[in-house]
Amino acid sequence: MREFRHQFGEFVDAGKPVAITKHGRTVGFYIPVRRRPETADLEALEEAGRMLDTLMAQKGISEDAAVEQFKRLRGAKRRRE
Repeated sequence: MREFRHQFGEFVDAGKPVAITKHGRTVGFYIPVRRRPETADLEALEEAGRMLDTLMAQKGISEDAAVEQFKRLRGAKRRRE
């Protein structure tokens, strides 16, 4: 956290997400937001969404099932920590 506070300006300028840790444990995330997303970024995000929809349909996975699996995996990871 100390490093994040001291170098905040550099993180903002870099424009990349950063995991914030305290004593080696992640306590939050800094995710910069552009005021106006570039068209290419939005198109890439939309394409990624379409690809995910296609893969889920091919595998017969519903959105609800994917969310539940994510929650289970996240919970298992937290228990290991």
